Amino acid sequence: MSVHRFENSEFTVRIYPGALAEGTIYCPISARKTTTAAEAIERVIERLHLDRTRCYVLAEVKEFGGEEWILNPCDCPVQRMMLWPRVALEHRALSGAEDYRFLLRQKNLDGSIHYGGSLQMWLQVTEERRRMQERGLLPQPDSQGDHADLCHLPELNERSLLDNLRSRFRQEKIYTYVGSILIVINPFKFLPIYNPKYVKMYDNHTLGDLEPHIYAVADVAYHAMLQRESNQCIVISGESGSGKTQSTNFLIHHLTALSQKGFASGVEQIILGAGPVLEAFGNAKTAHNNNSSRFGKFIQVNYQESGTVRGAYVEKYLLEKSRLVYQEHNERNYHVFYYLLAGASEEERKAFHLKKPEEYHYLSQDCFTVEGEDLKHDFERLQLAMEMVGFLPATRRQIFSLLSAILHLGNIRYKRKTYRDDSIDICNPEELPVVSELLEVKEEMLFEALTTRKTVTVGEKLIVPYKLSEANTVRDSMAKSLYSALFDWIVFRINHALLNLKDLVETTKILSIGVLDIFGFEDYENNSFEQFCINFANERLQHYFNQHIFKLEQEEYRSEGISWHNIEYIDNTGCINLISKKPTAMFHLLDEECNFPQATNQTLLDKFKRQHEGNSYIEFPAVMEPAFIIRHYAGKVKYGVKDFREKNTDHMRPDIVALLKSSKSAFICGLMGIDPSATFRWAVLRSYFRALVAFREAGKRHTQKKTDKDCGIKSQKGFLKTLYKVPLGGETPSHRTTVTNILLQFNLTLHDRITKSLLHLHKKKKPPSISAQFQASLNKLMETLGQSEPYFVKCIRSNAEKLPLRFNDNLVLRQLRYTGMLETVRIRQSGYNIKYSFKDFVHHFCVLLPEGTSATREGIQQCLDQLDLEPDGYQVGKTMVFLREAERQRLQALLHTEVLRRIITLQRRFRAQLERKQFVRMREASVCIQKWWRLYRPVEEEEDYDPSVQEGAAVCLQAHWRGYRERQKFRLWREAALVLQRAWRMWLYRRCTAALVIQTAWRCHQAREAYLRLYAAVKQLQRISRGFLTRQSIPTYCEFCSSLIWMMDRACVLCRYACHRKCCQKTTTKCSKKVSRPHNNFGVEVSRLTNDERTVPLVVEKLINYIEMHGLYTEGIYRKSGSTNKIKELKQGLDTDVDSMNLDDYNIHVIASVFKQWLRDLPNPLMTFELYEEFIRAMGLQDKKEMIRGVYSVIDQLSRTHLNTLERLIFHLVRIALQEETNRMSANALAIVFAPCILRCPDTIDPLQSVQDIGKTTACVEVIICEQMNKYRVRLKDISSLEFAENKAKCRLTLIRRSMVSSSDVANVTSPLPPDESCIYSTQQSSFFVVPSVSFDHKCPSEGDFLLLNSEDMSEPVLYYFY
Repeated sequence: MSVHRFENSEFTVRIYPGALAEGTIYCPISARKTTTAAEAIERVIERLHLDRTRCYVLAEVKEFGGEEWILNPCDCPVQRMMLWPRVALEHRALSGAEDYRFLLRQKNLDGSIHYGGSLQMWLQVTEERRRMQERGLLPQPDSQGDHADLCHLPELNERSLLDNLRSRFRQEKIYTYVGSILIVINPFKFLPIYNPKYVKMYDNHTLGDLEPHIYAVADVAYHAMLQRESNQCIVISGESGSGKTQSTNFLIHHLTALSQKGFASGVEQIILGAGPVLEAFGNAKTAHNNNSSRFGKFIQVNYQESGTVRGAYVEKYLLEKSRLVYQEHNERNYHVFYYLLAGASEEERKAFHLKKPEEYHYLSQDCFTVEGEDLKHDFERLQLAMEMVGFLPATRRQIFSLLSAILHLGNIRYKRKTYRDDSIDICNPEELPVVSELLEVKEEMLFEALTTRKTVTVGEKLIVPYKLSEANTVRDSMAKSLYSALFDWIVFRINHALLNLKDLVETTKILSIGVLDIFGFEDYENNSFEQFCINFANERLQHYFNQHIFKLEQEEYRSEGISWHNIEYIDNTGCINLISKKPTAMFHLLDEECNFPQATNQTLLDKFKRQHEGNSYIEFPAVMEPAFIIRHYAGKVKYGVKDFREKNTDHMRPDIVALLKSSKSAFICGLMGIDPSATFRWAVLRSYFRALVAFREAGKRHTQKKTDKDCGIKSQKGFLKTLYKVPLGGETPSHRTTVTNILLQFNLTLHDRITKSLLHLHKKKKPPSISAQFQASLNKLMETLGQSEPYFVKCIRSNAEKLPLRFNDNLVLRQLRYTGMLETVRIRQSGYNIKYSFKDFVHHFCVLLPEGTSATREGIQQCLDQLDLEPDGYQVGKTMVFLREAERQRLQALLHTEVLRRIITLQRRFRAQLERKQFVRMREASVCIQKWWRLYRPVEEEEDYDPSVQEGAAVCLQAHWRGYRERQKFRLWREAALVLQRAWRMWLYRRCTAALVIQTAWRCHQAREAYLRLYAAVKQLQRISRGFLTRQSIPTYCEFCSSLIWMMDRACVLCRYACHRKCCQKTTTKCSKKVSRPHNNFGVEVSRLTNDERTVPLVVEKLINYIEMHGLYTEGIYRKSGSTNKIKELKQGLDTDVDSMNLDDYNIHVIASVFKQWLRDLPNPLMTFELYEEFIRAMGLQDKKEMIRGVYSVIDQLSRTHLNTLERLIFHLVRIALQEETNRMSANALAIVFAPCILRCPDTIDPLQSVQDIGKTTACVEVIICEQMNKYRVRLKDISSLEFAENKAKCRLTLIRRSMVSSSDVANVTSPLPPDESCIYSTQQSSFFVVPSVSFDHKCPSEGDFLLLNSEDMSEPVLYYFY
């Protein structure tokens, strides 16, 4: 892919430090695509010599003071920078262009961002001024000429409404309130009012406290959701080009900022990447907008009860498929085609057979370029966005291949055959191989599907050729359906990435805020079926708006019994009924005409005239024109009936569906078969049969009672009968995460699965029409909005030329009229938009009400009459209190004043209590002093005063003082002596300790050297003995007579053929050493390297034997890698001739690497692809014993060749793992190394799923190794026990025979011991050692004696113990 070209490319990123580095405008640094924000900050700190004791963060801003987002430390600035517009990347601050930059910010200790003194001072002054205005200490802002809320206009008419909006727009105040409704006028210029200081400013404020802003609407909806614990929705409406999409982005960013406190969350990151993807595949250039969205979307952000973002969901409505095959004048196809053709690399152009846009029929109908766009940069931006969402490179290649196939499909042209009138042929047959290659279908089947159709009648099957017009229709229908299915799949994958898996298993209540960004009202020169559906959707939204603003509110006034005069408004119910109310609705009549084969455009128009002649909402042109006019709420629109029927029944024929489902590409087949309910049911059925097979296998190994078997059979039959009765909304297996995700998304998008219409080969009922599907999606949307509390944002286009800050009075006034804004302001101005229930009113204003006020109509009415309120500013209904905004603010001010008065009273009383306590303490202290003074004065005034008493007192004081002074001197001298003694003793101790340390080190060194020499010699002898014993001492069964073979009874050692020597002559199998071996030992099937005589490939046997003989004790034998050149040389030699290769010339790590490479090169691993899912399922069992039994039952299903090689490999790994103390290779380490070699994931499985299965595959291999290790130890223990008993008996018999011989004869024995008497045991290990010819200088050792042997074959003496 072309994205890989930018993996290692370096970019220059400019970071502006601001006040952190005076004199520096910006700091340029070099960064790659993978460079994180933390690394970039570290480079800036190093270059600018900033204070490292402080904490810094990187912020992405649009202009200084504009929208600002803090980057996480793991975010990549280059990836964010690639999503900027082209002019921002060129560092050109053009007039009216968005200037993107990176700023370095300082982070405070509490986690907040330090913006400098000016920002904090501005926020403080603004907040203090607002508070002083609320208290009345400062005059309120001038209410003449500029009103933030249109309900405050002193004179209400269209002119005052327009003048107020124009005045605010010229001051760059694009937001205006109408009560709780927000009006947004698109300035066609970015304004610096979206940075974090505005996020903080509007946090937790009610509407009207501050200047109108879209952040205020998001903040009110967010806190209303948390306080009321109910779902909220924000409906954004307006014409094309009025700024709906940008407003949606601001709302989403602010909603995530409220949850993450300024930091972008994972959901926001995915939506940030999903935006360019949906824009590329769903936006196109139209006559009025260069980036017009040709579909609607509903974004739902899910929250926890704590207010943190939990997940999100995107739903799309009515993609304009006809644009793919036909565009009007001055319009283009979807952006993604032009991005691909301009930005693809040379390799991709050859792989996808790409041409220039002028050479494609679907792209060459009108214009090709748009002024100011950079298609190559947009393609790179699209690739990065797809990577952020989670599309892998292989998936992107499949998507681009399908797009190229659609373009080449449009180039196929037809012609009539010369010798037949009713048959056709393809003019350019060179396009067929390209399309068949890209779609991976057979060329013959593609030609047949595009030129003929199959019709099944009673008893026969007819093949009828298409007419010329029918063939073009089938070709275009195939292209449109493929693109629509691709777009649905992309939305499906985005929702899968946004879905939180915890929502499926937890019962925590989830709250949500939905943002509806749907296509605006459209009126073009030529309006067709798409505009008819789009304008009908806007009619429904306007009706929803009227219901909430006018009808429901006035009905509530009447039901509560308050005084109210109804306000007339434009009710569009008649227009909605004309289009959608059965049985005479236009949609219904259109579906009826689509069912008649002989129907035409004229018959459809005639039916409209017959049914709706005289209806005030529909008109028909006076001239004979195939069109009709609908009087919408926004004005009259003329629609041409051409292609109405074809677009309403835009389904592929079964022949085309069967062709695409026969594709070798799993991606194409998945697009044609994307049915979540069928996927779910098939997963349940497959799991059931897997469990059934496992149950039967377990029954063969275990004996159960007859009653248990009967119960098991009954339960199986009962489950199978109820399998298809499981409701889709029920619980799903917890271990089927992917199925559960599909099921949840299926429930959410059941009404809008347009792709379902592609698959109806097995159904007799006709698929629903496009209009029926669109009505179902609208009904579902209205149901979702009806369950939420709505907020409305009305977007208005300021001018048609898209000039910055240009206000067109006529255009704005026309939009205000058809949206009913004058009537909306009137009902908001004269109505009571503040409502409290009696209980809530008493609870909220309990401080103002007299004590004991009851929540009744009479009690509340009496209390309100006593307050200083306007009589017409409030009314008390039957169950609720209605207030206007001015009276609510007056009540809030009175409440605030009363609360402050009570707070001051409490503070005054508390301070008086503190002063009282201080006074009491001071008084008690003065009384105490006076008491003691009065007790002292009578002593001095006594007449018989004795001087000796005073002298005695003086002497006593002097004696105590002198004693105290001497004790202090003694204490100082004693401490000094202790210090000297401690220092002297410490010096002596250190000297003695140093001598002991030196002596100990020297003795340890000598002992260590001696031990190492002895250890090396013993280890060498043990290595040789263990290798010999392991190969020879493990008993096996004879393959000829099936009896046990012990030790050296094996007939042939070279070929490992297991039989007795006496049976060897009876066998007819030839030794594998004598059979010629085939070449090419690497990358071939195991079955090709084995035969009846050789069950394990020769190259495997040779490598394993050499590793066991020379590398069993090598540290990290399989963890370390050898030289690459040596590995290639050894591999080439083994691949050519195994026998002639001398492995002694290569390092042991090179041999181990070649062995692992042989396993990896197998086309089908030892634990085969067919059984991969079986191993994964077995590892998913909870019980360990059941898991082990399941793994071994799957191993039993392997072929004989794979099973033999796997057994040899596992035995080898067991031997490696048994020497873990020496080679440091545990069972887990070996499983990590060999699991990717012998238990690989098939290529057909999703890469994300394969990454999740790595832990299970490693655990599976580790379980096999551990189980074989346990069996190996048990077998060795049995062998050791038998050999120990045998040798002990021999030693006993030897001692008995020697006791009969005189001691003199025994002392002179110099001949070697007989074979039966030379078997003694080493004290180092539990294995035996056959002593060679030795001589004894003294008497024969008896039981319990130790013997030090030294022979010519031993480099060091070995100590042995006799039993």
